[in-house]
Amino acid sequence: MPGNRPLLSNAAAPLTHEVDILDERGRVSTIHIPAERPLTVYVDKRELVTLMTLGGAPEALTLGYLRNQRLVKSLEEIESVQVDWAVEAVAVKTRNGIANVEERTAKRVVTTGCGQGSVFGGLMDEVDSIALDPDARLRQSTLYRIVDTIRTQQSIYKQAGSVHGCALFSADGDLIHFVEDVGRHNAVDAIAGKMWLDGMGGADKVFYTTGRLTSEMVIKGAQMGIPFLLSRSGTTQMGHMVAERVGMSLLARCSGKHFLLLTGKERMVFEPALLEDARRLA
Repeated sequence: MPGNRPLLSNAAAPLTHEVDILDERGRVSTIHIPAERPLTVYVDKRELVTLMTLGGAPEALTLGYLRNQRLVKSLEEIESVQVDWAVEAVAVKTRNGIANVEERTAKRVVTTGCGQGSVFGGLMDEVDSIALDPDARLRQSTLYRIVDTIRTQQSIYKQAGSVHGCALFSADGDLIHFVEDVGRHNAVDAIAGKMWLDGMGGADKVFYTTGRLTSEMVIKGAQMGIPFLLSRSGTTQMGHMVAERVGMSLLARCSGKHFLLLTGKERMVFEPALLEDARRLA
């Protein structure tokens, strides 16, 4: 664990809400729908942004957001993160303030994230300084294990739908963290926050998202130092371009035994028996 760990509240909120519905046959029943609530982030008493979230891991979400926005470089800079759902706000107290915070948050880019995410500054700022581990490898069998783990994972999506999930795996395919939220940008930020709190690096990790692989997702994964980004969905042109630029291995349409390896092909370790099985099933 990192030293000088910030003081955290423990303010997880209910993830689903019951509503009465009437179906096409006139039948009345009760279903669960995902919760969605605003969380306004205050840093040193200055309002920064309002995030729409399930509220399952608000402290980790806040930390990851600050990390991925490049506003805070280390966990030691933060003294406390306190969530109060009564006022739908989180108060972050830093140890020495954030230098030039007004200037650094003046430019905002609206992203393609569900719920319309945003990032401060230019999307490509600092990208060229990121160096991902060129020696990291992902075995074909490990990829299949990851996809199967996600398929069988208990989730809010299976219960109520309308959410995105992100997961962090070890290089051997062991699930480390799984987070769902109303937007994939929130889910990836929450995992970034959890990694920070655990003192965990990303060089030997694999990241999975149910959402499409946009430039925002690739940049955040790269900032976390993760060389592999997987999705059951597709990618965008800019997501592909950024992945090539930072040297990330991008895998799309991961479902069952099917996947599309778009970038970083040298990191994939194909296994003869599995390749033969795939050819027979084709």
